[in-house]
Order: sequence, then C-alpha cells, then structure tokens
Amino acid sequence: MSPTTAALLFLGLLVIAIAAAHVPLGDYMFRVYSSENHSRAERFIYRVIGADPEAEQTWKSYARSVLAFSAVSVIFLFVLQLIQNWLPMHLNDPATRMTPSLAWNTAVSFVTNTNWQSYSGESTQGHLTQMAGLAVQNFVSAAVGMAVAVALARGFARHRTQELGNFWVDLTRGTLRILLPISIVGAVVLIAGGVVQNFHLHEQMVTTLAGAQQTIPGGPVASQEAIKLLGTNGGGFYNANSAHPFENPTAWTNWIEIFLLLVIGFSLPRTFGRMVGSKKQGYAIAAAVSVMAALSVTLMMLFQLAHHGTVPTAVGAATEGVEQRLGVGDSAVFADATTLTSTGAIDSTHDSYTSLGGLMTMFNMQLGEVAPGGVGSGLYGILILAVITVFVAGLMVGRTPEYLGKKIAPREMKLAASYFLITPLIVLVGTAVAMALPGERAGMANTGPHGLSEVLYAFTSAANNNGSAFAGLSANTDWYNTGLALAMLFGRFLPMILVLALAGSLARQGATPESSGTLPTHRPQFVGLVVGVTVILVALTFLPALALGPLAEGIH
Repeated sequence: MSPTTAALLFLGLLVIAIAAAHVPLGDYMFRVYSSENHSRAERFIYRVIGADPEAEQTWKSYARSVLAFSAVSVIFLFVLQLIQNWLPMHLNDPATRMTPSLAWNTAVSFVTNTNWQSYSGESTQGHLTQMAGLAVQNFVSAAVGMAVAVALARGFARHRTQELGNFWVDLTRGTLRILLPISIVGAVVLIAGGVVQNFHLHEQMVTTLAGAQQTIPGGPVASQEAIKLLGTNGGGFYNANSAHPFENPTAWTNWIEIFLLLVIGFSLPRTFGRMVGSKKQGYAIAAAVSVMAALSVTLMMLFQLAHHGTVPTAVGAATEGVEQRLGVGDSAVFADATTLTSTGAIDSTHDSYTSLGGLMTMFNMQLGEVAPGGVGSGLYGILILAVITVFVAGLMVGRTPEYLGKKIAPREMKLAASYFLITPLIVLVGTAVAMALPGERAGMANTGPHGLSEVLYAFTSAANNNGSAFAGLSANTDWYNTGLALAMLFGRFLPMILVLALAGSLARQGATPESSGTLPTHRPQFVGLVVGVTVILVALTFLPALALGPLAEGIH
C-alpha cells in the first residue's frame, strides 16, 4: 500500500468515526446542559464552593464568575510549580527548577487552554504537579470554554430575559458528565495501546548508540494524554509530546488521539441545533466547519506528500521531523487537526514542514480555530462569524440582518467585530514588537523568512490558545514568557467577555418572525457564505505577514 493510499484510508476511517459520533454525543451534551437534575456529587461541589445551582446569572455575573475562577486557577498553579521541589519526593523529582517567569507563563498557558510549553515536561514538572495542577486545568479550562459556548446558545434560544444559566453548574456538569467519563475510557484504550501509566520517577536506564546511559522517566501519562486531547489542551507529559512513544506508541493510537481531539468539537454544533430548537441550524454550522476542515486537510496532505524539493521527491514525501512509526500522511492529518482545533499537541515537528505545509498550520489557527476549533471556543467562534456573515448579507440586500430570529443591530455587530479583531491585533502587534527587539530576534534559530515564521507562529499560537510551536524559537526568556502569557490571557478572556455580552444582548430581544426577506441560514447557500466570509476576512488580515514569512520562503 502506497503512503498516499494509507493516509487516505486513515483519514476516511477518521471521518466515518467522527460522523458516527456527531448525533449521539451532540444529543448527550444537549441533555447534560438542559437537565434540571443535579447528582449527589454535583450538589456536594455546589455546597463546597457556595454556589446556588437554582440561581441563574446575567451575562455580567457569568463573566465575573469565569474571570474569578480563572484568576484563582492561575494563582494556584503558579504557586504549586514554585513549591514543587518541597513536596513529597516520591511524586516530585524535577531536575530543573521553575523560574517565576516560566511558572507564570505555564500557569497562564494551562488555565487558558493553550498549554504552550517552554520547558521539558519530564525534567521540569513533578508527577504531583502534572496531576494536581496541569491535568486538573486540562479538565476545567476545557469545561470553561464549553460553558461560554452554551451560554451563547442560550442567548440565541431565549427571549426577553437577562439570564444565561449558571456558570458553576455548567462548569461542573461539563467536567463530571462529559469530559471525565470519556477521558477515563480514552485513557484505558491508550494504556491498552502501550501508553505509560505509573508513578515511577525513572522508568528504566538504557544505553544509547553512543554508549552513554540515559534515564527514561515514567509517570501517569495515559490519564493526562486522554484529557489533553479530548479537551483540546495539547500539553505533553514529555517534551516530544505525542511524538514520544510513551505518549503515542503506534499508528492506531495516533488515530485514537486524533479522534479524541476532534470528536467534541464536531459534535457541539448538534448540541447548538438542539438548544435553539432547529437541528437544521446545527447541521449548517457543522457543514461550514467540515468544508473548511476538508479544504485544509486536503492542502496539508498535498503539500507534505507531493511537493517540490530534491530530497523529498527522492523519498516520496517530506519525512524530516516525522516519526517513522507514524508516517508522513498520518502526521500531516495530526498537524492539521491540532491546529484546526486549539489543541496544539504534535506528533511531528512543524518547524520541519515544507514552507506551504507550515503556512497551513498557521492559517488554520488564524481562521480563529473554528473548523471545528477548541471545545466550546470553536463553536462560539463560528457563531460569531455566522453573525458577521448575516450582517454582510443584509448589507447586500438592504435589510436589517437577522439570525435565528434575533436582529443583528449595531450593538451586536460591534461586539462581533470586536471579537474578530482582537486576536489579529494581538498576533500582529506581538510579532512586530518581537521582531523589533534585537535580543528577541536572537532567539530565532533561523534568519530570513523562516525566522519570521517562527515568531509569527508563536504569537498566532498563543493568541489563539493553541500552544503548538515552530521548534526553532527559543522562547524561554523573561520577555517571551511574559509577552506570550499576556497574549494568551487577552486572546482567551477578552473574546469570552464579548461573547457573553453578545449572548446577553441577544437574550434580551424578543423573537423576530421570519419574512420573505429573511436569509435562510440552514441552506447550502449560507454555508458557502460563512466559509467565504471567514476565509476572505482572515486572508485580508494576515496575508501581508504570511507573504513575508512562509510564502516568501516557498518562493525562494
């Protein structure tokens, strides 16, 4: 079987599995967030944190809860990393101490669902920190994103109210009823596939080809691997992330990992359709993200499997930076999926991709990671783009734009436009400042267009809460740790605040009846409009920067 045929079979089975999960998982999540019943475990949590599960919140109260919970999480994780060397040694034996700037960067990274890592996990983080700090944030940061998406869906579904639900209920249910059970099953499957799960500080001592002794550390890897992917987090237990054989041993575990990182994102549009009372609207959103994903993965595989270059042409594909046991095609699918979502996990080195392959990883993130995007963040991102699309369509025919029975008035459009503009502003300003500073330019492993791509990729990844990187950039400096952390914070929480404000504005409206001039938003025409508006807006925003980076490198 040729590499191209094997890659297409791998991809085809993945598409079938995700399509099969779309309806049952989407319906299950709808029932989770719509249920009025609380389990005993949930009621215990509400009593501990002092939350009233029967009281609903306005958008401002919901936003304050999101920010307060996230602020406490950052402080806790920051302190935990700095004191880990004084914790029980049978669970903590990091060879490298955390500096305050690195601890700050890492705390912000995991709380914002970015999981950018400027350190080697196996030598810097102890087992207790990995479990009680990083893995916990993998669950709750994902649940926060899902909660905000559900609040926006309620804004579309409700009329003449200021209430969007209860953040603490949505957070708890998302964690206990969705993420935790699926992660347990995923971890068991990964253990069966050979992923490590133990509490050994040092798994075994091996002799390298050069005759040196090397210690291979163990740890509770599978339990963290499952939620790292399911929650579109991406932070690896080991420095090599999912390219490490202890995290991703075989081709079929590679398939399982890609499935985990995509399954919730592609199922949430179904949840949205059920919440707004129209399955067709959910299918339209799912179709829009599927079209963009299909175009992206097609181009990625084309660039990596059949592209120019003397050595790649001789061996049949771009094999540099790719694990032999996984192959070029399957690695290209992983790279595309991890940047189309906000996962950021890697099973190959994106820095070694072809110039156009590297461009695709950046462009995927610059789309806003909406195809399907991170858990929760992808759904509210594509819904914002749908709002912008109906506004553009309304301008074409001279009518007040409407979406799902809600008028898109100046207030709604200002919120949607601000949402779209925030991330590009962070990316481009951050890149420009870094390139203007001689000390930060020195952190690039390459000069010229590829060096610019390394910096542009870093800020694109941080602001979009992805977390993957071009490996050539040395980002563990005080400046980068601080600057990228600020990009993560602003890129995560400013859009969330705008989404909740939009949800509150929509919920206060009454229902606008459809008329002959209402744009049908469940038909292929609308799907095409959403895809076109998304691609055009992103191209207009980022094309100059991409032209100086990966495009210039490809032409050269």
